[in-house]
Amino acid sequence: VQLVESGGGLVEAGGSLRLSCAAANRYTMAWFRQAPGKVREFVAAISRIDGTTYYADSVKGRFTISRDSAETTAYLQMNSLKPEDTALYYCAAREFAALYDTAGKYDYWGQGTQVTVSS
Repeated sequence: VQLVESGGGLVEAGGSLRLSCAAANRYTMAWFRQAPGKVREFVAAISRIDGTTYYADSVKGRFTISRDSAETTAYLQMNSLKPEDTALYYCAAREFAALYDTAGKYDYWGQGTQVTVSS
């Protein structure tokens, strides 16, 4: 299963970016991120069944996960970005509907897209 990410880049603190993740089929999809020297952490997830969403506390109210009408592309709209949001952002997917914040629950991964927020 190939997941194709796009949309990363460099932005000033307070700015916005939108990440995209395209898949060939409908999956439950999630975003994780990993900063240098840190463990990969959960950001957000959206269910393949009903679009239920789940967010990490650190991004709640600033980031929004959504999907397109075909339900094969997931988006992560990131607003009010902070320097601590700087990381390599990974798209992940799983076959079943349940949402998890654990990387091991996801079967497929993208290559990652860099997000850098300058202060």
